[in-house]
Amino acid sequence: MKEAARQATLKRSVSLFRSFRLEQTKPEVFYRDLADDAVAQVLSYTPLDGMTMLDIGGGPGYFADAFEKAGAWYTPLDADAGEFRLHGRSPAPGSVLGDGTSLPFRTGSVDVAYSSNVAEHVREPWKLADEMVRVTRPGGFVFLSYTLWFGPWGGHETAPWHYLGGERAAARYERTNGHPPKNKFGESLFPISAHDGLRWAQQCPDAQLVHAVPRYLPSWSWFVLSVPGLREVLTWNLLLVLMKT
Repeated sequence: MKEAARQATLKRSVSLFRSFRLEQTKPEVFYRDLADDAVAQVLSYTPLDGMTMLDIGGGPGYFADAFEKAGAWYTPLDADAGEFRLHGRSPAPGSVLGDGTSLPFRTGSVDVAYSSNVAEHVREPWKLADEMVRVTRPGGFVFLSYTLWFGPWGGHETAPWHYLGGERAAARYERTNGHPPKNKFGESLFPISAHDGLRWAQQCPDAQLVHAVPRYLPSWSWFVLSVPGLREVLTWNLLLVLMKT
């Protein structure tokens, strides 16, 4: 926890938010910066060298590059084969096509289960979370990170109009851009809260909550998670770190 807090500086937050602005124009910069930051964040809790790691929603291989460089035996899983080939990339070796809410892996078969910005795209996010815990070995770690609906990016490309309702925001996006958003409210984008995530983590019978933090924010602002209501708006992205018992 101390190492995670030490790394969570204002300079880091500013750098990440600058990268976010390049997601559409320079996706290789955005994904590489986010992947490198993800590795540093995971390393602040557990070593990765020689560890077996499952990444639910691994996408087009940038996370594979970063985690394999850190020494992890990395396996990405995605429900859409097209996600592996985004931005001209080829699927990472060992890529698995599957459902995150019914993982095709044995119980206790991985050292680290990881998922970044996927839970808000799943109709049953806590079933996904339960599956991540199931496949992790005792003493292993679960990292679940997701974007909060009432945060500034909750509607993804339809933000900030999602504050007026997901369907209304999607309709406005289509009128403005001439095509529907990639993330369709009620189909591939769902409202998800910090309250529900914290409740799931605190009540999980097979894992202990190690840390819950606003993933992209500096450590001095982490107090927002202790304030109901405020945390839904300001946390932006919630990271839950659990250890399998």
